[in-house]
Amino acid sequence: MSERVTVKVPATTANLGPGFDCLGMALDIWNTVQVEVGGSTFEVRGEGQGKLPEGPSNLVYRSFRIPFLVKGENVPQVNIRCENEIPLARGLGSSSAAVIGGLLAGNKLGGQLLSDDELLKLAVETEGHPDNATPALLGGMQVAVQDGDRVITSAVPLPQNLRAVVLIPDVPISTTESRAALPSSVTMKDAVFNLSRVALLVSALSSGNLNQLGVATEDRLHQRNRQRIFPAMKTIFTAAMDAGALGVFLSGAGSSILALTRGREMSIGYEMAEAASKSGVGGTFKVTRPTEKGAYIVPAE
Repeated sequence: MSERVTVKVPATTANLGPGFDCLGMALDIWNTVQVEVGGSTFEVRGEGQGKLPEGPSNLVYRSFRIPFLVKGENVPQVNIRCENEIPLARGLGSSSAAVIGGLLAGNKLGGQLLSDDELLKLAVETEGHPDNATPALLGGMQVAVQDGDRVITSAVPLPQNLRAVVLIPDVPISTTESRAALPSSVTMKDAVFNLSRVALLVSALSSGNLNQLGVATEDRLHQRNRQRIFPAMKTIFTAAMDAGALGVFLSGAGSSILALTRGREMSIGYEMAEAASKSGVGGTFKVTRPTEKGAYIVPAE
């Protein structure tokens, strides 16, 4: 059994507009989980410091225990330190990062108790959102399909020069609140609208036809309903596109808004932030990019 492990897990953006609950993409923003056998301390630094629990109720620790419990092994006493760059409750996959960081750390310290397929299944079951958990674990852009108790994944090739500008509002939105805003049924017209744009989005990204992203990131299943709890969304979308974004969408359940870009990133970010400010929403923006690398264990020095 290993005695110490460091795991890095990327942020994720889910839905990408029309791909509700089935498309997700890893971003080059990382949480780091360090676990060492032989203690009982817990520390959170960075995002969530002073807000997240530092003890047994923390999602990282609860996820760390899972590989041992699944295999009927004793859970060791450990020291855990989390260095977080992913904002909480902003639609950037902080919960997925916590689950996967804990799972991979526990699996490694337990001597590789679980296979990659088992880890993916447990990550999705624990986190509840395959469109976040899948790209966080596997990297890149992923199509995630739940077929009974199976999780089927398919990677979508991404152009090398694709960038992302993420507007991160000061105000969080809980996934529960955001889900509650959604209708229980949709029209056939809206379903076809989204189906066509999901197909176009996958095609545009894999082929490099990025001029199609403006249409391909449109949505009628969830964003206009979520706008009721985040009225500034439409104004920020317009500012991003007017400034030169290729496409723009609500990241996951929000409140972050992500613009896909290929140049003019700082101008786009400033225009998005200005539009948010004029709508009474404070926040910051971050320029990043998709990452093909998913969660990984840092090699021991």
